Amino acid sequence: MSSSISVIGTGNMARTIGARAVAGGNTVEIMGRDRSKAAALAEALGGGTTTGEFGAVPAGDIIIVALLAADVVPVVTHYGDALAGKVIVDISNPFNSAADGLAHGEGTSIAQEAAKVVPAGASVVKAFNTIFRHVLEKGRPAVFMAADDAQAKASVAAFIESLGLRPLDVGDLHMAYWLEGAGVLTMGLARHGVGTWDFALDVTELPG
Repeated sequence: MSSSISVIGTGNMARTIGARAVAGGNTVEIMGRDRSKAAALAEALGGGTTTGEFGAVPAGDIIIVALLAADVVPVVTHYGDALAGKVIVDISNPFNSAADGLAHGEGTSIAQEAAKVVPAGASVVKAFNTIFRHVLEKGRPAVFMAADDAQAKASVAAFIESLGLRPLDVGDLHMAYWLEGAGVLTMGLARHGVGTWDFALDVTELPG
C-alpha cells in the first residue's frame, strides 16, 4: 500500500528516506527553507517527486521532519495549523556535543516536545532515529517507532513496510525518550563493542 509523503528537509536523511519512499511506490513531496535545494533534491529523486512551499500545507498525509533535533520544534511551530490532521514523524537524535548522551533532560524527548505544539488532529510518531543513514540506504534495518495515536502508528507502519523494512512498535510516545537513548546506544556500540558503523539494532524472536 502506497502512502503520500512530505519530507521537510533537504539533507542526507531526507534524501535517503525520499529515495526509499519513491522506490516503494509512494508519492513524495520535498519542502525546505531553500527552495532551490528542495527542487534539486526532488529532481534527483525522480518518480514524480514534487517541491512544496516551506511553511505551506504539505501535500502528504505523513510528514517526515528530517531536521536536526534543535530545529524540529521550531519548524513544527512555524508550520502551525498547516499540519492539522497530519501524521508528523520525528527522526531526530538530540545528542550532546560528544554524542554520548542526550542534550535534554530526562522525562521528555524531541517528539514529545513537538507533540505539545502540533495543531488539533495532528499526531506525532518517533521513528527512524536508531538507524545510521548509510544503513538505511543500503540495508534492511528494523524501524522502531513510538506514538500515542494507533491510527497514526498504523499509517507509519504501512509506510515503513512499503520501504521493504520491518516496523517494530515500542509503545506510546513517552517511549520516544528511550528511543532517543537507543540512538546514543548505537553510537556507543559503533565506537566500542561493534567497532563499525555498518550495523543496526534489531530484535531476534526465539522459536517457541
